[in-house]
Amino acid sequence: MHLVLLTAWTVLWFVLVEPHGGFSWHYLRTGGELIYQGDAGDGSGGLNLYAHHPELQMGPLSFLTAGLFNPFPEATGQFLAAALMSLLGLVIVVLAGRSAAFHFLGTGTNHQRLRQRVLIAGLAFIPMWIEVAVRFGHLDDVLALFFTALAVRALTRGNAALTGACLALAMDSKPTALAFLPLLLALPREKWLRTGVWCAGLVALAWLPFFVGDPQSFAAAKFAIPNHPASALRWLGVGDPETPGWDRPAQAALGLALGSIAVWRGRWAAVVLLGANARIVLDPSVYTYYTASVLLGTLLWDVIGQRRLVPWWSWLALLILYGSVFAVPDDAARGLIRLAFVAVSTAYVLLWPVRERGRREPGRRRPPARTDEGPAHHGPPHGPDAGPWPGPAPTPGAGPPAAR
Repeated sequence: MHLVLLTAWTVLWFVLVEPHGGFSWHYLRTGGELIYQGDAGDGSGGLNLYAHHPELQMGPLSFLTAGLFNPFPEATGQFLAAALMSLLGLVIVVLAGRSAAFHFLGTGTNHQRLRQRVLIAGLAFIPMWIEVAVRFGHLDDVLALFFTALAVRALTRGNAALTGACLALAMDSKPTALAFLPLLLALPREKWLRTGVWCAGLVALAWLPFFVGDPQSFAAAKFAIPNHPASALRWLGVGDPETPGWDRPAQAALGLALGSIAVWRGRWAAVVLLGANARIVLDPSVYTYYTASVLLGTLLWDVIGQRRLVPWWSWLALLILYGSVFAVPDDAARGLIRLAFVAVSTAYVLLWPVRERGRREPGRRRPPARTDEGPAHHGPPHGPDAGPWPGPAPTPGAGPPAAR
C-alpha cells in the first residue's frame, strides 16, 4: 500500500510539473548529440566535447544516456526522459527501504514501522525529485543520485565490488558525486582495496579518454557561474561576482572530510546528507534542484540512520530549503536559512548522542539482538522494502542504530 500511495503521489506531481518542465534538458540533448558525433561535424564533439563546451558540466555517462532519446522528436524525447527519471525516484525510495530492512535484520526491528517511515519520508522526497527530474530535466543529477542509492544498497549487503562500481557510475554521471565517496570507508577494512580498484577503474574508463584525447578538457573544471545574492556563500563573506577558483575543490574536500568523520563516528547513513550539505553551503548558485540531493540524504538518514517513526529531517529539509524559496522574498534571508540548515543538520548527525546496541559494519555477521523499537516482527518481513529473511541464523548487519 505504501508503494501505491507513493506512485500516486509521483504521478500527481508529474502531471502538475511536466507541462512546464525540461528547463535544462537542452544541455543534455546537446551533449547527447555531441558525444555520439565522434569525428563527424565540426570537431567539437566526441572526445573534444569538454574542451569546446565547458558549459556542459554533466558527466559522460549522462550524455551517453541522454543521446538515447535523440532519435525521437525533441518534445517526445523530453517527455520520455522525464517519465523515466520520475520512475527512478520511486525506485530510489524502494532501494532506501530495502537497504534499511537489510541493515536492521537481526535487531528485532518492527518492519511495519519501517514501512511507515519509508512512506512518510518518501512523501517529502518525491516533490523535490520531480523538481530535478521533470521541471529541470537534470539527467546527470538523477543518475548520480540513483547510482548512489544503488551503492547504499550494495553497501548494506557488504558487496564491495558493486559498491565501488555504483559510486564510480555516480561520479561518471556528475562529478559532484565525489562527495559521497566516504561510503566506501563504511565497508570492512579488508574490502577497501577491492572496492577502491573497481571505483577508480570505472572512473578512469569514463573520464580519461576526454583528457587524453584533448588536454583542453581541463577547461571544464574552471567554468564559472554567477555568485547569487541568496547563496550561503555570500554569508560566508565571499563577495566574488563569479565562482572563486578555490570553490569547487573546497566543496569536494569539505564533503569528503565530513563524510569520513561520519563513518568514523559510526554514522555512515549521513554521508550523502553531509556531501549534499557541502555542496549547497559553498555553491554560488541556488537552483532548487540542488535540494534533491539533500532530500536523498535525509531519506537515507531517516530510514537507516535513526529509528523515529516520523522522519522529520526529510520534512524539515523540504519545508526549510524549498519552502523558503516561495515564502521568503529577501535574498539575504534565504541565504542565511540555507546556511543555518546546513549547520544544524550537520551538527545533529555528527554530534547528537547515539544509543548503540553493538557496533556493526556493513557485511559483518552478528547474532540477532533486541531493540526498544516496539514489538519485533518474528516472521519474514513482507512488502517491497523488506529485505531477504534468512531465518534464525546469524544475519548480516550494518552499523549501529543512530540517534533516536
